[in-house]
Amino acid sequence: MTYKIIKNGCIVTPTHQYNADILIKGEKIKAIGDNLERNRPGVEMVDATGLYVLPGAVDEHTHMSMPSPGTHSMPWETETVAAAVGGTTTIVDFAIQEKGQTLLEAIHTWQTKAHNNTAIDYSLHVAITDLNDAVIDEIPLAVKKGVSTFKLFMAYKDDKMVDDATLYRVLKKSKEVGGLVMVHAENGDVISVLQNEYMESGKTEPIYHAVTRPIEIEAEATRRAIALAKITEAPIFVVHVSGEESAEEIRKARLNGQAVYGETCPHYLFLDESYLQLPDFEGAKYVCSPPLRDKYHQETLWKAINAGTLQAIGTDHCSFNYHEQKYRGINDFTKIPNGGNGIENWVQMLYSFGVKKGKISFEQLVELISANPAKFMGLYPQKGTITIGSDADIVLFDPDIKQTIKAETQLQASDYNFYEGFDIEGSPRHVFLRGELIVKDRKYIGNLQQGRFIKAEPYGAAYDSITTDDRGVI
Repeated sequence: MTYKIIKNGCIVTPTHQYNADILIKGEKIKAIGDNLERNRPGVEMVDATGLYVLPGAVDEHTHMSMPSPGTHSMPWETETVAAAVGGTTTIVDFAIQEKGQTLLEAIHTWQTKAHNNTAIDYSLHVAITDLNDAVIDEIPLAVKKGVSTFKLFMAYKDDKMVDDATLYRVLKKSKEVGGLVMVHAENGDVISVLQNEYMESGKTEPIYHAVTRPIEIEAEATRRAIALAKITEAPIFVVHVSGEESAEEIRKARLNGQAVYGETCPHYLFLDESYLQLPDFEGAKYVCSPPLRDKYHQETLWKAINAGTLQAIGTDHCSFNYHEQKYRGINDFTKIPNGGNGIENWVQMLYSFGVKKGKISFEQLVELISANPAKFMGLYPQKGTITIGSDADIVLFDPDIKQTIKAETQLQASDYNFYEGFDIEGSPRHVFLRGELIVKDRKYIGNLQQGRFIKAEPYGAAYDSITTDDRGVI
């Protein structure tokens, strides 16, 4: 059994910062305290002087090698290496059920993609796209296999979109077995009509991706999903909240005591719809769903985070190449693959433009990207925390590192970067995955056989560990 001691660092938790040493035994955190010297051969000392010690980020919203009409997003092997260097040690990816496929087959497909092919640990959601009685009966089996979160798309008509009856049935069944339903909240029927209207009038540029998906479309679907969850008395988690109106629907439901939770994504905090108007089809790089909004919404999202309306941040990393893939929609914005990158830089961006700018505290950052995602997804306290008995997923963060984000130097496989040209201050320097050093001095030194599947506990068990204040806010 190997031993390591991380010394002289400042540990950051969701509630406070403190100086202490960490003893790692094998894959687990064995002790936390002062002067944890071990006078025995083979103890490796890691000096963290001047560094912050963080739990590895848990990105609960990724799409690795995800099928999109006629193509796939970037693969596990490149994107998880980029994630590791960026300070992410666990992802929760979406296993998407194809038409006619069972849920267990979808889970197996994703586990096969990731097996011996991932630099970091992973868990899974399963996205239900084709519901029947047999699939309903599989929901408890999925939970037993360690997949306890279920995604429903209310958008992408004629592809992944489900109807309200499907959402209702999944909410009801998942509640029985401790599952948590996650929704992509947009009104796919109306979006389809709007897209056809704009295409018929010759409006084909990337900006019309946003025009045909207005915030009201997102807010209406959010309100509808919350209403169905209320009828079933099931918890619900709204993913990638992009602006004020949809956040307001969550706030009102929570104020009424309903178990409604939500995440936003870094690109909604740092980018806006003007990027979609870049000339010469450059705007296609920024096509994602929901779309980037008017800059006004950025401040409202920060307020929603600080008010407790939104409890987590996830990247929604779904990376495509600009030239080979985004260009498919050069004359038709509806054919541009939806998605962008960011998993390599999200921790840097949130620290540089969130913590350093006073939008959130360092403690809040740890809560938003590590602790809360792990809790909601049934991975806590194995993941998302620096606690005795937890996996030794640890990031040594250097606040003095400065760099300019550039696609030409990134590890993400795509040919552009969402955050091109942003100057960041503060970055992970060393990263440990279950006690093994996989990133040293910002260089990946691990291997793709180190990541493993982590079984999620039912949502109800994780929920017991989430504390609330007197407003009912996490």
